[in-house]
Amino acid sequence: MDALKQKILNEGQVLPGNVLKVDHFLNHQIDPELMYQIGQAFAGFFAGRNINRILTIEASGIPPALMTGLAMKLPVVFAKKTEAANLDTDFLAASVYSFTRQREYTIRVSRKYLQPGDRVLVIDDFLANGQALLGLADIISQAGADFVGAGIVIEKAFQQGGELARERGIEVHSLAKIQDMTDGKVHFCDDHL
Repeated sequence: MDALKQKILNEGQVLPGNVLKVDHFLNHQIDPELMYQIGQAFAGFFAGRNINRILTIEASGIPPALMTGLAMKLPVVFAKKTEAANLDTDFLAASVYSFTRQREYTIRVSRKYLQPGDRVLVIDDFLANGQALLGLADIISQAGADFVGAGIVIEKAFQQGGELARERGIEVHSLAKIQDMTDGKVHFCDDHL
């Protein structure tokens, strides 16, 4: 997706530790026009697969998931990272390690929002080490639902997450796939920007 890649090149910052800071448009401040285009791109790619639910993880996965849900006219469910008084006591849970925050989370989804036979599309902002995606895959499996595929806004292809997911048979579609971030610059796998 050229608009996304251009935004990454123009406004993203490469920080030490292979961190790509895109908080100006993706995960702190949101560019709604770009997010709308992202939702349309995922809806087009995953069209015709009888998906009936979109799943993401809080918080940065919510905007692209919501726009995809709007484009596909589907409900969006997000896994919560914290316990809440209003979360049902009957929930699905998985443990996820966040390399960004250097801590482990238990993510939770109420069972009433994921049912056996559901056809689930996962949407997330980043795929790096793959722990969030694999945690969501575990929750989908616990629910007895079908994991149709994963739409990722930005994949760091030089980290293991994409490979781990694909080895497990998860279809991953990434809108911007980064080969490396050497010399403080982003280089995409398709290298046409």
